[in-house]
Amino acid sequence: MSANPGRKAFRVTQRRGAESATAQDLLAEEVAVALVYNGLSHVVMMASPMDLDDFALGFSLSEGIIERPEQLYGVEQVPQKQGIELHIEIASECFAKLKEHRRNLAGRTGCGLCGAESLQQAVATPKPVPALALPDGESIENALAQLRQNQPLQSVTGAVHGAALCDLGGNILLLREDVGRHNALDKLIGARAEDRDDYPANEDSFVLISSRASYEMVNKCNAMGISTLVAVSAPTALAVEHASMAGMNLVGFARTGRHVVYTTSAAAQSGITEEQISLARAK
Repeated sequence: MSANPGRKAFRVTQRRGAESATAQDLLAEEVAVALVYNGLSHVVMMASPMDLDDFALGFSLSEGIIERPEQLYGVEQVPQKQGIELHIEIASECFAKLKEHRRNLAGRTGCGLCGAESLQQAVATPKPVPALALPDGESIENALAQLRQNQPLQSVTGAVHGAALCDLGGNILLLREDVGRHNALDKLIGARAEDRDDYPANEDSFVLISSRASYEMVNKCNAMGISTLVAVSAPTALAVEHASMAGMNLVGFARTGRHVVYTTSAAAQSGITEEQISLARAK
């Protein structure tokens, strides 16, 4: 493991008009990470090679492989020539369940429905989450203002996503980064679960992501009972539909001075018109 995991230096040529100069550029590392449960390879994801214990726990929880952190007994990182294997030991009842639905597939940076064997599994109905008030605009802006300073890898590479746990005042309490937005969220989920007594409960916090809010991001939050997800970019239609069914607060296009509320826990439908969304995007 390098002294600065997640980044690698390259010599590049910078060109400005007719002038050029040699310089050093820091690029985000992207490594194949295999999750191996009780000796059985389950999935390979392309990920940033840092906070991998958090990733193992968060992925296991958000994908329903385990139900509680205590059901994961240990994680061993085993470097290989082609990447990294995470040897994960889980409870026998969880492993028996996993074997029924096992898939050995390659995840990509942008997407992946890990272990889904049918349409019913891939697009499962979300569970209801506790109804919570929507964070006010000041809190969302406060979190956005802190996002950049809490993303050290993004600041030097410009190529990774961030997922942050915020208190209701918008203060960032915990953040994880990764080249994959799903991985960043899983790392956050794992880090929070590992030290859950150190962080506020779901009803006293919300999650901020630097990416779009895809269906998978909504469902990972839903699986963990997270009621509010705020995204810097847009949600997908399926993400909005699932957030609405679950009674989640889903906010997109979070920017300084504006954001769009797509669903709230107080209503089954967002009630926001296409005209209102277009106006919010244009401001």
